[in-house]
Amino acid sequence: MRATRHRRALAAVLALLALLLPLYAPTQWIYLCSLLAINVISTVGLNIVTGYTGLLSLGHGAFMGVGAYATGYFAIRLGLPFYLAIPLGGVVAAVLGLAFGLPSLRIRGLYLVIATLSAQFILNWVFNNWTEVTGGLNGLSLQPAAAFGVVFDSDARLYFLCAVPAIGLSLFAANLFRTRVGRAFIAIRERDRTAEVLGISLVRYKLAAFALGSFYAGIAGGLMAYFFRIVTPGQYQLDVSVFFLAAVVVGGMGSIAGSLLGAAFMTLLPEVLRLLLDVVGQFFALRAALILVPLRETVFGLLLILFLIYEPRGLIRLLRRVLDRRGAAPPPPLIASLSSKQTR
Repeated sequence: MRATRHRRALAAVLALLALLLPLYAPTQWIYLCSLLAINVISTVGLNIVTGYTGLLSLGHGAFMGVGAYATGYFAIRLGLPFYLAIPLGGVVAAVLGLAFGLPSLRIRGLYLVIATLSAQFILNWVFNNWTEVTGGLNGLSLQPAAAFGVVFDSDARLYFLCAVPAIGLSLFAANLFRTRVGRAFIAIRERDRTAEVLGISLVRYKLAAFALGSFYAGIAGGLMAYFFRIVTPGQYQLDVSVFFLAAVVVGGMGSIAGSLLGAAFMTLLPEVLRLLLDVVGQFFALRAALILVPLRETVFGLLLILFLIYEPRGLIRLLRRVLDRRGAAPPPPLIASLSSKQTR
């Protein structure tokens, strides 16, 4: 991964803070950061499909469920350790993503959204009714992840279990778009027919985008299964797909850093709303628990609308504007000389 000296230093500082977080942070913060790491993986996966390749999907939550149930099956029925069960769960999700990505070869836009929405409902039906594998409405209960005598049964250990894959998969995705495959994804997003004329196989790369995005979702689902130690159909409904689509839009489509910002914003927003309701409830006798869920859904919808209207490129674009205003880099010598000649 190409990086300047300043970026390497910043990455080292962030890595050090990530390592020290479980030692000094409160338990609630560690819990939220673990959940954030899982959401980052899933958001990056959806951004690969939607943000970089331009293929809209509303079935991402269902592919997380596939990864969670497959991980639970491999761990409970086959007795595989978590470091094998989770990747295999991601592979199963990738295979199903490949299958449900076939409509993208013929349709785009709203029609593709409807096709992926059908995947969401089909897989939800499977989660509820294939009781031999999924356990039906009762779901699956998992033992804590364990390897080499280490049991991940505390908040700090679960944090590392979730954070390490999140960092690795985010770095992989950031480097992916410096390769031929990543550039092909971007070319398909811009002009798929032009990309095909240039020799890019639409069949291969569209299906690869769906498979890779679903693999990320499956890994996130497997981690979530070990994080909560239970997998039920209610965890992977349509609202989960909308949540991650909102994270991609709010953070910034076509940006790995935007995925991190969007996942952080959408993960922390319910906590901020809860704190605000607790404060307001002291003065107006409101029961925060009763209105938190509908208020959260309303705020999510409003945020989607506002960002689509006023800043389609998301938080990452706002952050870059702020940084440019506070310390814009001087133009290169060639551009500066051309500008001075035009002024003369």
